[in-house]
Amino acid sequence: MIVRQELEKDYPQVFELVEQAFKNAEHSDHQEQFLVEKLRRSDAFIPELSIVAEIENEIVGHILFTRLSVKNNDKAFNSLALAPVSVKPQYQGQGIGSQLISYGHKIARELGYESVILIGHEKYYPRFGYKKTSNFGISFPFDLPEENGMAIELIPDALKNVTGIVTYPKEFGID
Repeated sequence: MIVRQELEKDYPQVFELVEQAFKNAEHSDHQEQFLVEKLRRSDAFIPELSIVAEIENEIVGHILFTRLSVKNNDKAFNSLALAPVSVKPQYQGQGIGSQLISYGHKIARELGYESVILIGHEKYYPRFGYKKTSNFGISFPFDLPEENGMAIELIPDALKNVTGIVTYPKEFGID
């Protein structure tokens, strides 16, 4: 398997992959493929952090990290959003998502990013070091079960003095 930066020629395959990956997902609006397209055209997009997993020239996984901020009054702290991570249904459960997350963390660190924030499954993401955002004094601008809002410090103590509310890029459609 090859894990690499997504290229423009991959966009149609990634659109289909994301659509398939979330087709039967319980907690989904089934619009993730359109979100990826919107984010690619936004200021939040970081080409190096749109990553694919490829097996024999077939894209079987994709992950996207985009810029977001945590705001507290007049202070803002830059971070990344991890959303979405997608694996073709027939390849799920084989560690592809894990490899994409680990590789994405590595590239994000190399690019100088210090943390990642996500909304996800409370039993899946802690294995990568994610902790509840409430542990850091970070909240979301909408109601969310506490255990599903998570963050990771890519460098030690990156979120030590960060508190506030997550502010998503407008493409997420969250006011």
